Amino acid sequence: MSKHHDHDHHDHHGHDHGHHHHHHGDPNAMGRAFVIAIVLNSVFVAVEFFYGFLANSTALMADAGHNLSDVLGLMLAWGAAILAKRIPNQRYTYGLRSSSILAALFNAMLLMAACGGIAWEAVQQLIHPAPVASVTVSVVAGIGILINGFSAWLFMAGSKDDINIRGAYLHLAADAAISLGVLVAGLIVGYTGWNWVDPAVSMVIVVIIVMSTWSLMKQSLRLVMAAVPDNVDRAKIEAFLSKQEGVAELLDLHIWAMSTTENALTVQLVMPGGYPGDAAIDALSKALREEFSIQHSTLQVRLGSSEVECCLQAPAPFAAPAHNHAH
Repeated sequence: MSKHHDHDHHDHHGHDHGHHHHHHGDPNAMGRAFVIAIVLNSVFVAVEFFYGFLANSTALMADAGHNLSDVLGLMLAWGAAILAKRIPNQRYTYGLRSSSILAALFNAMLLMAACGGIAWEAVQQLIHPAPVASVTVSVVAGIGILINGFSAWLFMAGSKDDINIRGAYLHLAADAAISLGVLVAGLIVGYTGWNWVDPAVSMVIVVIIVMSTWSLMKQSLRLVMAAVPDNVDRAKIEAFLSKQEGVAELLDLHIWAMSTTENALTVQLVMPGGYPGDAAIDALSKALREEFSIQHSTLQVRLGSSEVECCLQAPAPFAAPAHNHAH
């Protein structure tokens, strides 16, 4: 019985041959994006809150509160992006990649909490409407659109493949939309004197954010629970492995996300004809990496002559998922 661990031959070079970074935007550019966005947004939070207070606009103050949650969210996402590059050690054998999954989840939860706060404020103001200084509101909101729009644009490239970066991007894009709503509210209040428009706009904004955050939250929760990631097609992988020469059966196939950009797989290949040689296994690992986005695969070959006692396959869709045992 022969075992082969594919982790070795690409793990020791520090993970940077670009076999999984090529479509994530340059990590250094992301670092720059984080710094610029965090500084711009921090300054804007202070300005916006100050003027929101002076102008008596809950929409502006709520937006400042939301922008603050944004700065925290950006710091989280940035921290996770840095941690994800940490070299594995004795205890964290995958490095600290999975911190990016936690950051995405935490970011989603922060956004939801911010929404609750904004909604509460808006309801208060709908009950007791107060006069709003519309010109101030419109000008500050206008600045907000520029800052958030620009910050979101910085993350656009990286947001397609990495849900941690997507969390940051969604956060900022939602903010630009909020500022636009606040600007429109300010103009309407200015022309009509309807002060209730300001909190009403806040409520609409909340609904929009909750809807966009929900999918981020669902996706990051799935990854935390070691579900097969959305960008991996399990059925295709099963079909691909099953049709390899000499493979009679697949046992104990597990696929999970190690981070928001990297996936891992372990499987036992039953090959009655014997071990096909390192080159064949290497070719399989390469195909899994390049065609199926599995950056780390561990393939164990068994002859199938003995009963398998350790297999925790889920035969029926309702079978309990099993722990990943040591091979």
